[in-house]
Amino acid sequence: MRSHLLNDLTAEHYRRSVTEGVERVAAKLATTDRPFTGVTVDALAPRIERIDLDRPLGDTSAVLDELEEVYLRDAVYFHHPRYLAHLNCPVVIPAVLGEAVLSAVNSSLDTWDQSAGGTLIERRLIDWTAERIGLGANADGVFTSGGSQSNLQALLLAREEAKTDDLGRLRVLASEVSHFSVKKSAKLLGLGPDAVITVPVDHDKRMQTVALARELERCARDGLVPMAVVATAGTTDFGSLDPLPEIAELCAQYGTWLHVDAAYGCGLLVSPTRRHLLAGIERADSVTVDYHKSFFQPVSSSAVLVRDAATLRHATYHAEYLNPRRMVQERIPNQVDKSLQTTRRFDALKLWMTLRVMGADGIGQLFDEVCDLAEQGWRLLAADPRYDVVVEPSLSTLVFRYIPAAVTDPAEIDRANLYARKALFASGDAVVAGTKVAGRHYLKFTLLNPETTAADIAAVLDLIAGHAEQYLGDSLDRAC
Repeated sequence: MRSHLLNDLTAEHYRRSVTEGVERVAAKLATTDRPFTGVTVDALAPRIERIDLDRPLGDTSAVLDELEEVYLRDAVYFHHPRYLAHLNCPVVIPAVLGEAVLSAVNSSLDTWDQSAGGTLIERRLIDWTAERIGLGANADGVFTSGGSQSNLQALLLAREEAKTDDLGRLRVLASEVSHFSVKKSAKLLGLGPDAVITVPVDHDKRMQTVALARELERCARDGLVPMAVVATAGTTDFGSLDPLPEIAELCAQYGTWLHVDAAYGCGLLVSPTRRHLLAGIERADSVTVDYHKSFFQPVSSSAVLVRDAATLRHATYHAEYLNPRRMVQERIPNQVDKSLQTTRRFDALKLWMTLRVMGADGIGQLFDEVCDLAEQGWRLLAADPRYDVVVEPSLSTLVFRYIPAAVTDPAEIDRANLYARKALFASGDAVVAGTKVAGRHYLKFTLLNPETTAADIAAVLDLIAGHAEQYLGDSLDRAC
């Protein structure tokens, strides 16, 4: 079994195995003609359940053959131009190369003596991102597993900086379309069920600053402590951007920590044409960025940034076997001192490779392309009498609803839209997402693939309408 360990004696075995795997994936990517096969849980689960994990195949080629049947054949492929559903991006090749390197070397980014150069590369990328945001000379941060962890850590720091032992008085203010991780984080941090105050949004799905001011004033009047305001730069459902300058002013006025969840909108940091949309983010106390959304990186590649590096001390614990206190005096850089995680992948390498090959402008141009595409899609929807589109996009998300000409019952229209989404997914021809707006079912395009065209959007809209019309026709037949 030692022949399977990656070391100096097995380098050639490693090369052959990885090459064979890459060739299989490359062949699959080259021949994939739709984003999904439409396989059902009932069809796929028995295939996987039949595999006896206690009886290895012993051969890489045989395992890859099996993997084709249980995974590669039926995977949902985000690189396909008609995958239009969630915040999943196609990935750039330099980042995939970085993934291969980091997996093979297997550095752990918790301590210097496990990572060396990896530690310094991650730190340099944190500094680079903080510079792009404009957080100032005292900024710092750390890579995380994703936006949910970044939001959790940011709110942990905000809780500690609030300097009160009465957790029942603490409040977090976030818009009604903020990410669910805000409420989840509040619960994990031991805050009460009423800790998160929901702030209404305007017609463009942006936080209403008048309402925010009212809630902050109410907190002050009622003796509550607004420990943080979470502004969103790119909401999951609408891609909307909260008015950051005005929110920053209110946070300064009330002495409240400002966290900007830019998990989606962080691509604007490198946009050659849209960077101004993030004006005000430089005033944040903490920022979430997800490079695996709008920087076209493989999952996971994310970070949390803070204006004041000293606040990261709230996540610091020392263990003699890992990061004893003496290492601080010896100026040994241990990233675990800043992180909620201990063992942690060298995910920063993917972004490093991307920047060194493509450059920041190259990434930003790709993000600009999908934002431009969303504007084209909005014009298509606005001109199509079959659809109601909710809001003009700020980033690359479109939320809309099929409206049949001859049906007026909102519940029946709901069912038609739900059916159309499920039928489209089952066909494998395209993948779209769904959400609710004012209690009604809507469909959603999240456009993150520069290879998607306006013609693809138009074709998918026709498919959706066809499925919805089929459902309504069948429903009418049943009623008769």
